[in-house]
Amino acid sequence: MIPAQFDYLAPTTVEEAVAALAEHGDDAKILAGGQSLLPVLRMRLNAPEMVIDLNRIDSLRGITDDGDAIRIGAMTQHSVVEHDPLVEEHALLIHRAVEHLADLQIRHRGTFGGALAHADPAGDLGAPALALGAQFVIQGPNGSRTVEADDFFVDLFETAIGEDEILTAVRVPKHTGWGAHYEKFVRVAHQWPIVAIAATVKAEGGVITEARVGMTNMGSTPLRARAVEDALRGQPATDEAVRAAAAHATEGANPPSDLNGDAAYRSHLATVLTRRAVLAAAGA
Repeated sequence: MIPAQFDYLAPTTVEEAVAALAEHGDDAKILAGGQSLLPVLRMRLNAPEMVIDLNRIDSLRGITDDGDAIRIGAMTQHSVVEHDPLVEEHALLIHRAVEHLADLQIRHRGTFGGALAHADPAGDLGAPALALGAQFVIQGPNGSRTVEADDFFVDLFETAIGEDEILTAVRVPKHTGWGAHYEKFVRVAHQWPIVAIAATVKAEGGVITEARVGMTNMGSTPLRARAVEDALRGQPATDEAVRAAAAHATEGANPPSDLNGDAAYRSHLATVLTRRAVLAAAGA
């Protein structure tokens, strides 16, 4: 299907993009990598009067060392994130998740910030970003502000980004030396995950000293499995101990039911995948 007619604007600065958003309001849509927006436009599920393309804003690209964190520009392609040495060294969980994100073509076009701003609960980046305590840098007419990951994902396809604001970067606190694993369950290759678990673990002498676990597609937003994290702390990295902790994975979750599986099936998957992800992250 052909999209409905719209006007097109390609600003070269964030300030120009924010001003365009303020001018056009609800009639405007932001175009980043386009992997989510373009199918919506083609199916006429949304018909904006103005599309604001961010691809000419060079300041939104790149990955830099930001002291206690690494800073990933919102328009940085997944393929760049996947192969960046800073990400692999300091945010291994992001690296592991991007390796499993869609296919090569999408990873070369899709953007890190665009995927997170889209806030699909089945998206592969939300749970790792949440588990690592990422900070989201957002710019609007009143300047820049930073939102913690716990407050960024509001509901299904809804984030803390205002209608007149743009996500400019994501700061990911360094987890240097932590093991990490992203365990994703799909029926066919490159599918959205039915359930996925993002786990990063700090272990010393075979004992888990810290753990962070995020869950994909277990609610209307990405979720932290905090009960699992608490149960893992101070435990040996053994199958028995991790299995007992993983039994808490569904606490606070609200998994959907759809053609890929009902809520009970997803709950079972979450406990199994949590055990696998944590053991792999701990190197057990």
